Amino acid sequence: MPIAEQMEQKLREAFAPRTLEIVDDSEQHRGHAGFREGGESHFQVRIEAEAFAPMSRIERHRAVHKALGGDIVGRIHALELKIGA
Repeated sequence: MPIAEQMEQKLREAFAPRTLEIVDDSEQHRGHAGFREGGESHFQVRIEAEAFAPMSRIERHRAVHKALGGDIVGRIHALELKIGA
C-alpha cells in the first residue's frame, strides 16, 4: 500500500477529521536531499479535526507524528503539516 494511503488510514482512525488532504510533493524536490525516484519522500498534510481544539501547535504536531507511527515517519524525508481545529 502506498505511504499516502497508509497515512490517510491512520489519520482518519486517530482524529476523524473534517478535512484531510495528503499531497506527495516529492517531485518538487528532485535533486534535493532525501528525494527518491518514484516519490513517497516529501509530503504535505492538511488536516482539520475537533480533536486538535485543546492542543497547542506543538501538541498537534506530536499527535500527528504519534498517530502516523515510527514506521511511516521513518520512511519519509519531509512532512509539512497544516493542522487546524
